[in-house]
Amino acid sequence: MSDSWKGLLKDLFTLALLIIVVVIPIRLFVISPFVVDGESMHPTFENLDYLVVDEFLYRFKAPARGEVVVFRYPANPSIFYIKRIVGLPGETISIDRGTITITKPDNTRLLLTEPYVVAEDATYTNKVTLAAGEYYVLGDNRPNSSDSRAWGPLPRKDIIGRVDLRLLPITRFGFFPGAVNYFDTGTTTALAL
Repeated sequence: MSDSWKGLLKDLFTLALLIIVVVIPIRLFVISPFVVDGESMHPTFENLDYLVVDEFLYRFKAPARGEVVVFRYPANPSIFYIKRIVGLPGETISIDRGTITITKPDNTRLLLTEPYVVAEDATYTNKVTLAAGEYYVLGDNRPNSSDSRAWGPLPRKDIIGRVDLRLLPITRFGFFPGAVNYFDTGTTTALAL
């Protein structure tokens, strides 16, 4: 075997080793690609948006209100969904004709203002108190979203990670797409007892 073939084989072996040692663990334990399928998060995310999901940090921190997460659908773990976290463990989420009020464990109330939500003629009401390890998630396109209103709270164990990057379409490239801070947009008041 000639020296050029030996060099090529050595380079291929090195490349394969790097893929096994570096790329595969990063893909399995740190970040995952995700392609949006459907319109439930319109206008924040559109069908076929290509996203990168941070799996690593979600092993060490609790999900926060306003974050967009990818998770396994509780009724069928082979299906992945993307939604926004609205309610946190221990909170009571009340929806009255589309207006969301959250009562925290300390009896303060947060009235959410959601400028990203598709307007709807909402006639439904819903009230649920979340247990430890449960989250209430909603799509931004409420008229076309299967979310916690339909199938209940999302268990923490089903959350894969937070959407940290939109790669495609390139015209909408950005870090933390869809991020919102509810405390900047909502009002917190004490409940009258």
